[in-house]
Amino acid sequence: MTDLRVSRASQPDVAVFILRAQPFHFGHRAVIEQALAEAPNVVLLLGSAHQPRSPRNPFTHNERAAMIRASFGEAENARIHIVPLMDVLYNDPAWITNIRVAVGRETKRLYPAKDQASVALVGHSKDESSYYLRLFPEWQSIDCENYRGINATDLRRAIFDAGGDLTNDHSAVVQYLRTVTTGAVINLLRDFLAQRDVAEVVEEDRFIQDYKKGWANSPYPPTFVTVAAVVVQSGHVLLVERKTRPGLGQMALPGGFLRSDESLEDGAIRELREDTRIKVPEAVLRGSIRETEVFDYPKRSDRGRTIAHAHLIQLRDDTTLPKVRGSEESSAATWTSFNQIDPQRMFEDHYHIIRSLIGTSFREELGG
Repeated sequence: MTDLRVSRASQPDVAVFILRAQPFHFGHRAVIEQALAEAPNVVLLLGSAHQPRSPRNPFTHNERAAMIRASFGEAENARIHIVPLMDVLYNDPAWITNIRVAVGRETKRLYPAKDQASVALVGHSKDESSYYLRLFPEWQSIDCENYRGINATDLRRAIFDAGGDLTNDHSAVVQYLRTVTTGAVINLLRDFLAQRDVAEVVEEDRFIQDYKKGWANSPYPPTFVTVAAVVVQSGHVLLVERKTRPGLGQMALPGGFLRSDESLEDGAIRELREDTRIKVPEAVLRGSIRETEVFDYPKRSDRGRTIAHAHLIQLRDDTTLPKVRGSEESSAATWTSFNQIDPQRMFEDHYHIIRSLIGTSFREELGG
């Protein structure tokens, strides 16, 4: 049984567990089982929702919710309430607010007659990524020990190393999965991995692993420096569709790796012009730079430590958008209105970069 250290005055109405479950495993189940024992209702905030598929996030929130539901019985599922939670990179206060709002909505729905339902936050303080457990002092606390050291990273690695093939019940990968997750989850994983877009993630992982072999013998992991241009005009942002891995077919900001002989601004303008062939004089582009910001979330790229320097280029509003077209690196360059940006199609953290640089007006356009 999971060892818990519980700090509370009375039984909470709701136990809240923030998880990603990429994929769901026995460790997650142990925490949920204990939460069910501690509170009449359990709210699962399923993080990394509404993101593009990637080696770190291969499964959608609906697929992960299906894994969770399949691992519990009818009576338990009646007390489990799953809410998708979108990441908000580079804006912790907004992410924390989203959690409070989501929990508030669920508690009000579950206990409409109560002015204030009591809440306990359940979690395991595994490393610095669990800092959020200390950010809600108004809630009670249930601190869980790690269950048998199981983590989803190892599960994904085993699945990818097997080429996503779980068809043979006697294979090493299936035998391993049986020790860390439920049979129902394994069956769902088989179904999901048969989908073409999930199979593409397996291919993406293979590309990235080969990519990393280039510096496998380096004494220190390299840090890459990239530049990006967030070009905005008349409520639109300029995006390109990637035609190479990683992120094949996803939408991205114009940009790329910084050359050793150029400044950050020079690199951003060069990449912008190469990727989009934008019909705006270079001097106008440079004169329209309004802000430059560093984006350095350590896991922002599966390729390795990659720091992006994004330049906000605010062009004068006009009824006609400048002409653009694709290049060798991008199959298409398009102007996309703020409210039509689909975070599930955006490459890496580019959606979050746009939100961070464009700010409040963008959130209002999205109804956020």
